[in-house]
Amino acid sequence: MIIRPEATADRDAVRHVHATAFPGPEEADLVDALRAGAAPLVSLVAEDAGDVVGHVLFSPVTLPGHPELRLMGLAPLAVVPGRQFSGIGAALTRAGLERCHESGVGAVFVLGHPAYYPRFGFMRADIFGIGCQFDAPADACMLVELEPGHLRGATGTVRWHAAFDAL
Repeated sequence: MIIRPEATADRDAVRHVHATAFPGPEEADLVDALRAGAAPLVSLVAEDAGDVVGHVLFSPVTLPGHPELRLMGLAPLAVVPGRQFSGIGAALTRAGLERCHESGVGAVFVLGHPAYYPRFGFMRADIFGIGCQFDAPADACMLVELEPGHLRGATGTVRWHAAFDAL
């Protein structure tokens, strides 16, 4: 298996990954909307024997009042059924965080399962005085500082791209 940047030719396969990994088309539609309206993006696929079996997308998020911060949000992450729980999602997450760090991103946010994301260094955002714009349990809104101290003194509510409002 290899992790690589998504290519234009992967779009149908990426849509298939999200459409089969989630109960409805919302996440697949979100990927399309973010491609069309958000930049920069970190979009990676997991390919095995020529088939795309997983995908992760990182898109810009903001913390109002702190335009100097370089922030991304991790979402969505999907692996085709039958290949889930085999380390593909973890490999995509690690590679995406590395790519974000290499591009100068200081912190990454995720709204996700509190038992899954801490293995990558994510911790509750409210510890930093940062809230989530979505109605979700506080322990599901997490962040990881890729540059230690990047969020020092920054508080507020993280804002995701408007495409997330459709979810």
